[in-house]
Amino acid sequence: MINKQLQDAINAQINRELYSEYLYLAMSAWFAGQNLDGFANWMSVQSQEERFHAMKFYHYVIERGGAVILEQIDKPPGYFKNPLHAFEMTLEHEQFITDNINKLMDLAIKKNDHAAKSFLQWYVDEQVEEEANADKILKQLAMVKDNPHGVLMLDRELATRVFTPPVTAV
Repeated sequence: MINKQLQDAINAQINRELYSEYLYLAMSAWFAGQNLDGFANWMSVQSQEERFHAMKFYHYVIERGGAVILEQIDKPPGYFKNPLHAFEMTLEHEQFITDNINKLMDLAIKKNDHAAKSFLQWYVDEQVEEEANADKILKQLAMVKDNPHGVLMLDRELATRVFTPPVTAV
């Protein structure tokens, strides 16, 4: 049985993961509106990953005998100054998520919940990748600045990303 405080904290994280899905979907729509289909694809794949993360938490709470409580999801922004701005927001958001995952791990350690610690380790590792991916694209955008050729080259590269659920599926 999952500890009530940990259950509530994970439910809050489910909401954050679903907001992440919504945020990246909004970014995907904005990029599509800018005719940057590769960037739109990257954000669409990111949105799918965030839903996967939310559902992984969702199933974990249920498997531990807890109750999933879904709350309202905040409205994400729908406009971004440029691709660089969108990826600055992306990195900032991923750092926010990392901080919250770390707080969940701290709580699992405090509650001496070994199952939760084992479960959360996947997210700790995943966040390293999430931040690195966003940071890499952010740095590439900073290099090309407003050069349309550089942005279009990066757009072509980002069009190749696909969502592949991890083997550790829910």
